Amino acid sequence: MISATCHCGAIQIDIPCAPESVTACNCSICRRLGALWAFYPIEAVSIAIQPGAADEYSWGKATRRFVRCRTCGCTTHVSPANPKPESKVEVNIRLFAPPELGHFRLRFFDGADSWKYLDESHSASQGGNA
Repeated sequence: MISATCHCGAIQIDIPCAPESVTACNCSICRRLGALWAFYPIEAVSIAIQPGAADEYSWGKATRRFVRCRTCGCTTHVSPANPKPESKVEVNIRLFAPPELGHFRLRFFDGADSWKYLDESHSASQGGNA
């Protein structure tokens, strides 16, 4: 397991392994957050939140819940509002220390317009440009 927390430590996330790829999305919220998302099956991720430490945000059809820490403001993950067996949790990989993640494939997703991956040929580490 690889562990990370929000800046103040009130939310901890454990993932089973470093991601093979992460997604940079340009939709209206992701571009503002600056997050890089790794997708894991819900049962593979452990999320521990101190009581009262998290806020959730949903909009539109409210199919996804963006979770952030109330104290430090870090967006930690996105959970499906109505999970199904095949559902994934989106983990903000920017919370994790770069040496623990190593290199991964960086994918660019056009969530603002076409809903397609635009560039699947970049490779980066967490400290790379995104």
